[in-house]
Amino acid sequence: MSELATPGLLDRAIRRITDAWRDMASAVVPSEDESIPAQMRACLAARGGEVSARNRAAKLGEAYLAADAAERLSFLAHMAGFDATPDAIAQAAARLGAASEAIARAMATAALRRALEPPRLRLLTQFTTIPDGIKFLVDLRADLLAVRDGDPALAGLEADLRTLLAAWFDIGFLDLQRIDWHAPAALLEKLIGYEAVHEIRGWRDLKNRLDSDRRCYAFFHPRMPQEPLIFVEVALVQGLAGSVQALLDEDAPVLDAKLADTAIFYSISNCQRGLAGISFGNFLIKRVVEVLGTEFRNLRAFATLSPVPGFRRWLDRAIATEVPDLLRAGEASLLRAVEPAAASGAAALAALLARPGWVRDSVTAKVLEPILLRLCAHYLLHEGRDKRAADPVAHFHLSNGARIERLCPMADVSDKGVKESAALMVNYLYDPTDIEQCHEDYAGEGKRRAAPAIRRLLKP
Repeated sequence: MSELATPGLLDRAIRRITDAWRDMASAVVPSEDESIPAQMRACLAARGGEVSARNRAAKLGEAYLAADAAERLSFLAHMAGFDATPDAIAQAAARLGAASEAIARAMATAALRRALEPPRLRLLTQFTTIPDGIKFLVDLRADLLAVRDGDPALAGLEADLRTLLAAWFDIGFLDLQRIDWHAPAALLEKLIGYEAVHEIRGWRDLKNRLDSDRRCYAFFHPRMPQEPLIFVEVALVQGLAGSVQALLDEDAPVLDAKLADTAIFYSISNCQRGLAGISFGNFLIKRVVEVLGTEFRNLRAFATLSPVPGFRRWLDRAIATEVPDLLRAGEASLLRAVEPAAASGAAALAALLARPGWVRDSVTAKVLEPILLRLCAHYLLHEGRDKRAADPVAHFHLSNGARIERLCPMADVSDKGVKESAALMVNYLYDPTDIEQCHEDYAGEGKRRAAPAIRRLLKP
C-alpha cells in the first residue's frame, strides 16, 4: 500500500485551517467519546439543526487536516467502514422479489435503493456545507488514490467519492475564464506550480506566456473560484509552429494578434489530482476554439504542438525485444555507418540515441531524423490496443476530434523532450468543420485520421 501524501503536499489554501473552520468546530458540544468513529456517527445521526451539522462536519474535517499520514489512513479506513449492510440489502431485495402489486414493487424498489446507498455517501456530502468543503473532498480523493490499491474498502470509498465529484463537476457547472497577467498573484503562482508539460521557469517566463499574442484559458468550479481545474496555453502565430523552444523564447518579438492565422495549443495541464479520471480537456479545447474563432476572425487553423511522451519508451522496448522489421535495410546500413561497432542496425540506433547531446551533433541528427519520423508515424498510427492509440497524448487529441497533421523533428530539444520523445513533437489539427466526424471515427472504429504527409512516411 502506498503512503498518503503528507500535509506539505496539500494545497496551502486547504492546509491552513481557516478561522471559520475553527470557530465552527469549537461550537460543537464535547461528548464523552471524541474518537473519529464517534464523530462520524454523530454526523450521520444529524441531531440538531443545519448549523449543528455544519459544525460537526467542520470539526471532523479539521481533525483530518491536523492528522499525520498514519492518522489520516486510519481516518479513511473508519470512513470506508460506513458501508451498506449486506443483511439490509438482502432483506430489501427479498421484499422486492415478494412484491406482486405495482405500488408495493415501487416502494420495495425505493427501499432497496436506500439500502444500497452506503452511509459514507451522506458523510461525504456533509463536507460540501462548509467553506472550502468541495476542495477538501477533492484533496481527500487525491489521498485515497494514493492508498486504495490492495484495500477493497478504501477502493470502494474512493469509487463513491469519484461518483459524487463527477456529478458535482459536470461540465455544465464549470466556468471558462481567460487568465491574463492582471489576474491575482496567488492564481498566477498556481499556474506556475500546476504547469505539467513545459515548466514555467519564473515570473518573466509566465509573463511571456500571457503576452498579447498568447492566451491562457481555464475551467473553474463556482465553489472553487480561485482553483483552476485544468488550463490550456495558446500561442497566436503565423503557420504551424514546429519548435517549442522558439515558441517559448522570451526574447522573440511579440506578434500583432490580428496578424496571426494559427492558434497553437502547446500545453494543457490538469491541476487537481483528486479529479483524476474526470475529464475536462476535451470540452476545454473545443470551447477555446469557439472563443478564439469568435475573437479573431483571421484565424484559419487551430492546432497543437504536442509531445509524444510514450515514443521513446515504445522504441526502446521494440529494440530490446528485437521486434522484426523495425528498421528497413537501408536505414540499418546508414545507422551502422555512423556507429560501426554496433552488432546490428537496431543496436546502432540504441547507441546513437544513448549518446549525450546527439541532438546537437548535425551528422547524427541528420541520419536519425528520417528514421525517427517514420518510426514515430508508425507508433502513432498503428501501435496500441483495443482501437486505442498507445501514446496517451495522441489518444487524448484523437478522442477530441483532432487529426495528426505533422511530425516536427528537433521540436523539443530539452532533456525531457529528448528522453521521452526523441526531440519530436506533433501538430494535431482541430478543424472545426470536421471535429465531430474525426471524434466519431476514432471513438467508434479506432480510426486514426492523419494528413497524407504522415501516411507517406510509412510507404516503402
